[in-house]
Amino acid sequence: MSTLSLPPVLTSPRDDAIQLYRAFKGLGCDTAAVVNILAHRDATQRSLIQHEYRAMYSEDLLKRLVSELRGKLETAVVLWMHDPAGRDAIVIRQALLPDLTNLDAATEVICSRTPSQIQLIKQNYQAKFGVFLEQDIERHTSGDHKKLLLAYVSTSRYEGLEVDREMAMKDAKALYKAGEKRLGTDEKTFIRIFSERSRAQLAAISAAYHDMYGGSLKKAVKSETSGKFEHGLLTILQCSENPAKYFAKALHKAMKGLGTDDTTLIRIIVTRTEIDMQYIKAEYLRKYKKTLNDA
Repeated sequence: MSTLSLPPVLTSPRDDAIQLYRAFKGLGCDTAAVVNILAHRDATQRSLIQHEYRAMYSEDLLKRLVSELRGKLETAVVLWMHDPAGRDAIVIRQALLPDLTNLDAATEVICSRTPSQIQLIKQNYQAKFGVFLEQDIERHTSGDHKKLLLAYVSTSRYEGLEVDREMAMKDAKALYKAGEKRLGTDEKTFIRIFSERSRAQLAAISAAYHDMYGGSLKKAVKSETSGKFEHGLLTILQCSENPAKYFAKALHKAMKGLGTDDTTLIRIIVTRTEIDMQYIKAEYLRKYKKTLNDA
């Protein structure tokens, strides 16, 4: 008779809470134990652990983690303890605060999320910070970048895969007329189409653009726009075609050259792990011939 390998020992949220409490006791925190427990639990389990911890020890686990951990580990673990939408709300809020302004991070999170994810982020944002996401965007961004973000978070878009080829050709033509065909750029048209069309439709517009004009829509965006506005448009466009590829590239950029952009690394890994990390890893390997773990 073949010996079956034993299933992993399943711990309960209560056991996890006890183990975490032990990890905090004594001199210094047993960070390895903390990471080992929390990194292997999904959003529901983490929420139950927090509930059990509070019931047993009358203290908030998040606050305890903040006081026990330091630096980048603290940033990553504390962010990880929230559910995906809550986490995104926190990342955006921090990125928009005047003393920490990181508009690239806010733009990346907003412009890479689906309409239903954005709805949840907006609800979390208001519940956590007592202010509407739109108000903070209004306050801390400017120009066409602001117009794009506001349009993107307030327009409801179709999330299915069906596309309208005829409309895609019409939009491709409108974008060509608004950009490459004229002197200067008609930003309004770019904002309208990029904020109103579904991901599948935008990918179809991109394909139609290439068929009709021989160049890529991505190149057109790069040559016609700049700065934060360009970053927003490119994020929307690339995530409509292949979000995993977009994030694989962003991770590679964060680790390229001397030193690592830890903020970006933590943000992407923590916010995408429960969404599409398997796909990001596959894209990373395909593009850079090296596993993301090794990098």
